[in-house]
This record gives sequence, C-alpha cells and structure tokens, in this order.
Amino acid sequence: MVNIYQNIISAKAANKKLLAVLIDPEKFEVENTVSFFEKVHQSIATHIFVGGSTDEKNQTENVVSAIKETTDLPVILFPGDVSQISQKADGILFLSLLSGRNPEYLIEQQIKAASILKKSDLDILPTGYILIDGGTKTATQKVSNTTPISQDNLKLVLNTALAGEFSGKKLIYLEAGSGAKISVNENIIKAVSDNLSIPLIVGGGICSKKQLDEAFNAGADLVVIGTAFEKDTSFFNQLKK
Repeated sequence: MVNIYQNIISAKAANKKLLAVLIDPEKFEVENTVSFFEKVHQSIATHIFVGGSTDEKNQTENVVSAIKETTDLPVILFPGDVSQISQKADGILFLSLLSGRNPEYLIEQQIKAASILKKSDLDILPTGYILIDGGTKTATQKVSNTTPISQDNLKLVLNTALAGEFSGKKLIYLEAGSGAKISVNENIIKAVSDNLSIPLIVGGGICSKKQLDEAFNAGADLVVIGTAFEKDTSFFNQLKK
C-alpha cells in the first residue's frame, strides 16, 4: 500500500479533490458489499472510511474484511473508540476531539490505542477532529458528551483548527455529524483552508452534488459522505467518473 498521507498531500499540491465514502459498521449489510462497491467503483470516490460513534455488535472487523476483498481503494478506520481498530484496514484516523474538553476523547482513547497501533502496520494519520453544529444532536455529541461549535463562531473554529496544526496534527477534520441537517458552511471551510498548511477534511450533511462542489470550491481537500449513500445508493449516479 502506497503511503496514504503522502497521497493526500500530493493530491492537495495538485489541487486534486478527494472523496471518501463513509461506511458505518452498524448499518452496513455485508451481503451487499459487492453490489455496493460496483457503484463505488463507478464513482469519483478515492477512499473508504469505516467507523461510527458506536459498534455495539463488533462488526468493524467483518465489514473491513469484506471491503478489502472487494476494493483496492485505501480503507481507513474512522473509529469511535479503541474497540473499533482492525488490523485488516490500511490506515487509521488517529483522532483527537479538539472541539470538546472531555479527556476521554482528547487523549484517553488514544493512550488505550497506542500499544495496539505500535504493533500494527496501519498508516497512522494524526487528525484534529472538530465537531461543528449541524442543526441536530449527533451520535458523536451524545457519545463524547461534548458540545459542537456554533457555525456562527468562525473565530473559535479557526483558532481550534490552527491549534490542531500547531500541535502536530497532520489533518484537520471539520465534522457537522452524521445525518446533520446543516453542512459546514462555505465561509468556515474557506477560512480554515486559507489558514492551514495541512489538508482539510469536511463531512456531515452533504447529500447533493451541489453541496459537494461547494465544499470543494471553498477549500476542502477531502470530503466525506456517508448518510446520503446509506439512504439512497442512486446518489452515486450523480458522482460518476
């Protein structure tokens, strides 16, 4: 596997926009893997993210295994906690929830994962995770017991993102949350993108080609879409290569 982070950096330098399909192990039906990925492979998708705020039935490993048998796209874990680490993936977003002040998701889960990751071959991607108010109480908010940053508080979002970069994060992820009613607005994306030197990921509430293009045009380097594909796989038809 080619270095995932270096590929993201190279894409950013070339102004090549990236799209990750987010698969929630609690919602994904493994028996539909082949038919689902037929649509993925016809689309502009470049990465697969696997994860969710919870995985009560411990399906992450099974889902990652099925995906790896079906695609050559890089499979990156987007874990809600240490229990969602799978050695069968290609990489992992090593997330710190910078927008909250709950130590469990700022550093405690990372400490629990450290010895596991040290022994793995996963490409580890240190990521500053910033939860933005998407107009609904998301699973991330409930599980992490943290409050998202208001979309009106541009200064706080920007300073949080900069603090993430200055503390050594390699990626910044602006997240409105799964099933968000409101996606991260263009002004926020542009301000953060203009001030960062590292790649910017944006996700949550994006459910149309227009919204995707707006996020890219505002400065997102990689956009993540999950719920829209869960609800209607025909959305892939709007995103064909």
